[in-house]
Amino acid sequence: MGTLDDERQYVERCKAGLRRMLEGARTNVIVGETVAGDRYSAERLGRYLKSLAKELSEEPEGPPFFGRLDFGQGSAEHRGRTYHIGRRHITGEHGGPPMVIDWRAPVSRAFYRAGARDPQGVAVRRRFGWSGTRLTSYEDERLEQGEEGESRILAAEIERPRVGPMRDIVATIQPEQDDLVRAELDTSICVQGAPGTGKTAVGLHRAAYLLYAHRRRLERSGVLVLGPNRAFLGYISAVLPALGEVDVEQTTLERLLARGRLPGPVSAVDSEAAAVVKHDVRMAEVLRRALYGRIGKPVEPVVVADGSYRWRVREDELRRIVDDARRESLPYGVGRERVRARVVSSIRRQAEARGLTANAAWTRRTGRAVTPALDAVWPPVKPEEVLYELLRGPATPTLDPADGGVAGLGGWDPAAGVLTDVERTAITWAKPPRSVKSAKWTPADLVLLDELAALIERPRGYGHIIVDEAQDLSPMECRAVARRSEHGSLTVLGDLAQGTTPWAATSWPERMALLGRPEGEVIALTTGFRVPGAVVELANTLLVALAVDVPATRSYRSDGRLRVTNVTSLEKGVTAAAREALGFEGSVGVIAADAAVEALTSALWNDGLDVGGRLSVLPASLAKGLEYDHVIVAEPAAIAEAERRGLNRLYVALTRAVSRLDVIHARPLPAPLTSPEQPS
Repeated sequence: MGTLDDERQYVERCKAGLRRMLEGARTNVIVGETVAGDRYSAERLGRYLKSLAKELSEEPEGPPFFGRLDFGQGSAEHRGRTYHIGRRHITGEHGGPPMVIDWRAPVSRAFYRAGARDPQGVAVRRRFGWSGTRLTSYEDERLEQGEEGESRILAAEIERPRVGPMRDIVATIQPEQDDLVRAELDTSICVQGAPGTGKTAVGLHRAAYLLYAHRRRLERSGVLVLGPNRAFLGYISAVLPALGEVDVEQTTLERLLARGRLPGPVSAVDSEAAAVVKHDVRMAEVLRRALYGRIGKPVEPVVVADGSYRWRVREDELRRIVDDARRESLPYGVGRERVRARVVSSIRRQAEARGLTANAAWTRRTGRAVTPALDAVWPPVKPEEVLYELLRGPATPTLDPADGGVAGLGGWDPAAGVLTDVERTAITWAKPPRSVKSAKWTPADLVLLDELAALIERPRGYGHIIVDEAQDLSPMECRAVARRSEHGSLTVLGDLAQGTTPWAATSWPERMALLGRPEGEVIALTTGFRVPGAVVELANTLLVALAVDVPATRSYRSDGRLRVTNVTSLEKGVTAAAREALGFEGSVGVIAADAAVEALTSALWNDGLDVGGRLSVLPASLAKGLEYDHVIVAEPAAIAEAERRGLNRLYVALTRAVSRLDVIHARPLPAPLTSPEQPS
């Protein structure tokens, strides 16, 4: 089996193996410059070798392995073999067996799934304890002999204080999490996960697993991780590199939609009434009408001069061409070029009937010549031009586009019959800007611009998209995600109880349908591994008031501390709690209503506490997805009253603690929290 000293010697061999891999990769970069069959092959080989060398040189410092499997007589394929399991594969010496097996390899699955009832051929499962990069201990479970119990090392890893960015959970993945991580690429899943159940980690580990299992396919189409805000992205940024994956795009939906869309940053803010209307799925029909309403009916023939000839496409033929293109439901830009091509084809037939040769140069020249006539019936357009005209509001009544009128040039309103008068007024600019260039756009406008851009030309798609905090997506945002995964799959992560936007989801099947995956399976994770039991019990008391159909969470942990304190001065109470919290190991987060953050930050500074190191003060609106070892929730009543879904926001704030939670209040607690007896 090997002693602790034996395992420590193996650690050194693994480190030497990593150094050999790096040296070999660097050598291959040099050799690869002279070995390739053609320019294309050389370029691809060079990129691959340089990428591998860079990846190995940036390998995060950490233990080379976290587990070991010794297979016994019950395994036909691996009988008598031993495998160390780690975050990345480490090749053996002189072409021998690998020293460490990647956690994503098929044989590694037994590390997560084997148990006394179903050993899966594993005689002994060994877990290793580390202090930084130093191996300190190990535990053995003799599964074939029916030995399996609570792992001290596993519990210590789960409960380890949180400092800095999110860590991977590769050493602690539970069987129900492993099922989700290893779901097939073509399968879209929705993970309903209560706080601390590891749903975000599951999504990130699934990205790493899919890249391992389907690398060639996903390298072409890409993997995208969408987070709710930049703070969250910073928090999760270290996970995938630690798992050996760096080629995953991680961004927010707003930044994705803004990419190349606007010359400057989003600089305006909608009223809640306007934002609710703009995010409503009915806006898709309004925008479609506004765009395709620009297409007019031909009122004169196309005439093209060609030397001594004048080619003509009659009005009735042109009308048929335009009508046919519209019926084909093509993107607006594709439809426009389809009309151009068919008009040119009609002229070509006339030219060839006269004995002329219509070569490529002639075709390009004729295509340019029909542009003025094409502009008159199917004008070129940019998304911001259409949205500008829509938000400016209708002017005096004119003809409906179906009768020859052109939307935007008169008063035909594409929102008529779709939005109410009140809703139409809500999204109409009170003081319209003088031009498109002077318009100031809002975050909701980005979603509308993206819808228009997709109607004009299809956007880039991804092979797989992981969407976190998906319960807060609006119907229009769901459409933006759906069209980017039209030929791929989705991992949807969220918690209905944490829905805080006006349009937050109340049903996952309904939300999956909006995301274009009505067949996606919804799986609930109900065991909290990061949030202590006392904190979970307090948060669970809010579930009834939230009116969402989610199962109550149960905690894996019996440790942790909850303290509810009534104070006369909120600032003094929070300062005292923060000073005490800094006496413990780990991070400390003070979460308050947005309006109270500035005053509390000043109070902490004035009391000599260093805000910005281990101590953070953040508004409740930005707390989602983050974790702190010690959380101080300041004035729950103020958080609950600050917005329409204030109790949901409070639920989020209360569940950010992974070790200790202080609830400090000068006002009475919100009613749902006052029913259970709380310590003070």
